Order: sequence, then structure tokens, then C-alpha cells
Amino acid sequence: MPEMIFSTHPLHPEVTAELQGLGNLTIASEPTPAAILEQSSGASIIVVRAPIPPEILRRETRLRATVRHGAGLDMIPVDVATETGVLVANVPGVNAVTVAEHCIWSSLALLRTYPSVAADLREAGWAVARPHSDHGRELSGRRLGIVGMGNVGNALFRIARHGFGMKVLALTSRPQALPDGAEAADLNRLLGDCDVVVLCCPLNDKTRGMIGAAELARMRPDAILVNVARGPVVDETALVEALRAGTIGGAVLDVFDQQPLPTDHPLMSMRNVILTPHMAGITEESMLRMGQGVVMETRRILAGDRPFNFCNPDAWEAYQARFAK
Repeated sequence: MPEMIFSTHPLHPEVTAELQGLGNLTIASEPTPAAILEQSSGASIIVVRAPIPPEILRRETRLRATVRHGAGLDMIPVDVATETGVLVANVPGVNAVTVAEHCIWSSLALLRTYPSVAADLREAGWAVARPHSDHGRELSGRRLGIVGMGNVGNALFRIARHGFGMKVLALTSRPQALPDGAEAADLNRLLGDCDVVVLCCPLNDKTRGMIGAAELARMRPDAILVNVARGPVVDETALVEALRAGTIGGAVLDVFDQQPLPTDHPLMSMRNVILTPHMAGITEESMLRMGQGVVMETRRILAGDRPFNFCNPDAWEAYQARFAK
């Protein structure tokens, strides 16, 4: 009987074709918990781009693995997977440059007052829009703070340092691994010294609520906060208040406490904010690279091998017991 491969979202056409060659591929009708819960019945592999209800892992006796289409594991109940002998794999690093480019272009756009320019050009005309340029600022030579020096942080460092001549301060648990030209700093110094602060750290107990009212108050009044990590890393209420009060200059937000972001959210009407719908890591190229990683891991798992990027190795013994021939 062919293995069922279930994906929470449509995939790149080349990836779709390859997965169809490995089993019966089913795509969720919509990426909601209800649809995923109902339509994943009988799955051997789940390709993850939306949160997976824990009960699926307990229910599906044929489920071999959840494979994250990307790096972050917050969409997968890893503890439940380990408990039930379900493997967890991911595809780290392949969209790092995609996210780093997003941080650069969105910071540039905010520094050059693009939200106000674009809105006024369309609504009020050339003469009203053009004077915003008098308040535009350049990215080159400014100070960048990076919170989290994983794949994204390192890709961002390379572009910022070598492309824009920026001084880079970094908050990292491994300062000895920083590239030449990056300087380790604690959070207080990084927030106080930098013109642009980028959050690209994982969401965990240490980073949840890391940026609150006190931290925002330490930032420069013209500084920009960029969040491409996860929404709960920032206290969203405190951020809205800081933006309204002019405590910081602006924000670039790709992730939020509630996704999708409600249409009546106060962030929606702010001109010192650039908002994107959790798409910093998504381009045609990155979708292909992430999908190719999913295909590689799916092929290995269906062949009985360990995943290359094995995120819960403690599940291996229970997994083998479940699928022993």
C-alpha cells in the first residue's frame, strides 16, 4: 500500500512532482487546525508549514515523521512526537539569505520613509509625497544589532558588513563563533547603541517576551526594530505604545502574536511600520530549496534511515519498535 504524504500547504511544483513519486500526496484544503486534523488521517509523513495539533501524533499509528518545511519547530509538538515515537526533521539554513535580504530591503524602505511616500503619492500626489525624502536616511555605515547568530544572523551579517559597511553588534550564546567583524554585546548595549535591531532568534522560554517596554525604552528614538523571529519575542502592546509615543523610530514586522494579523489591529494604520504576512523566508528560490530538503528527508525516512536533520533523536528507539518488521 503506497505511503500517504500529507502537506499542510501547496508546495513548489518540482517538489510536488518528486513527492508524488514517493507516495500518495495529499494537500490540506486549507491550513487550519480543523482541516489538518481531519485530512491528515492515514498519513505516514506530514510536511509542516502550519501548526500540527498534538492529537494527530497520538492518533496516527502509521505516522512515521513530521518534516518541517523550514527550520523553526514551534509548529510541531516535539515532546509529543518523541513520546509517541514520531520522528521530527527540519530543513535549516536554506532560506537564511532570503530572510536576510528581507531584513535589508524592509529596513531600507523604512529609513527612506517608503510607507508615507507610497501612500501620499497615490492619495495626495507628487508634491505631497516628495518632501518625505528630506527625512530619509541611509543604511550604509549605520550600526546593526543582531539578536541570534544562527544561519539567518550570519547571512545578515555578511550582507550588512560587506555590502553596507555596517558596524555589527551581536547577541549570541556562542560569542567565540562570531565571524570576524562582528562584536559580541549584551542586550542592553545592543539596544542602546544600534540604529537597526534585528530579532532572528528562536522562540523559547528565554526569548519569549524578550523585548518589552523597558527594552524598547533603551533604544534610540530614531532606531528601527525588525522582527523576523516569532511574534511573542516582542511584547506587542508595549511595541504599539512605543511606536505611538515615538520612543523608537519604527518597526519592521513579519511575525505577530496572532496570525493572520487582525485587520483592525493598531499596527495596520501606522506609517512608521512595515508589515508583511510571515513571508520573510519565502521566495520562489527558497521554496524550491526548502522543498528539496523535505524530499530528501522524506526519501530517507521512507527507506528506513534516520533523517539527516534529526531534531528528536530520543524518539528513535520508540520509532523502531513501532515499525519493526
